[in-house]
Amino acid sequence: MLNLPKIFVCESEPVAVAGLRWFLGETNEFELAGHASSIGAAIAGIEETRPSVLLMDHSSGVRSTLHFLSELAFVSNATACVLWTRDVPEAELVRAFRAGAKGFVKKSSPLTVLLEALRRVHLGETFLEESASPTLRQWTVRRHLPRLTPREREIIDLVSQGMKNREIAERLAITPGTVKVHLMHVFEKTGARDRYELAVRGARLLMESEPVAEVRQSA
Repeated sequence: MLNLPKIFVCESEPVAVAGLRWFLGETNEFELAGHASSIGAAIAGIEETRPSVLLMDHSSGVRSTLHFLSELAFVSNATACVLWTRDVPEAELVRAFRAGAKGFVKKSSPLTVLLEALRRVHLGETFLEESASPTLRQWTVRRHLPRLTPREREIIDLVSQGMKNREIAERLAITPGTVKVHLMHVFEKTGARDRYELAVRGARLLMESEPVAEVRQSA
């Protein structure tokens, strides 16, 4: 028997659960390890099955969802949550992602989109549908970018200007050794392989690492 990644679903409609079970059986990529009809019953099932992904209906409201996500992080931090529901206000989605949600799929979306969400989130990525607003998509992407310190941003800027370590050290009134340490951190955070790649990508990295503007929340 294949050892497939486990999915747990929190869904109150039996027909939706049955359809999901059939669909996952047809794809043979994931196992529906269990389900609960309410948020209150889901925690015990997740503790027992330890799924890779939780597919969660959001109809109980944003407050219940946020409380549940905080409990999920404590009970099984290896379980990634995908919200599976109808239209949700953008501000509520931002709050859910901030609380730990990793994906959002509308119930009206094709099953191929749901499967792609499960695949991506299982691999540790974040998933949003193509229909998501540019504001939400940018917020989600930039939220997961490594944060650069002000000093690291200065060093990226100076490397982009073609300066060597000693020149950077003189400009910033620090030692060349300190510049080297900062550069090691920058390479690790950005994935740049060398100074040339860092210089080429410098402007984009500085733009992407700017503080994230939060989406306005409703009262």
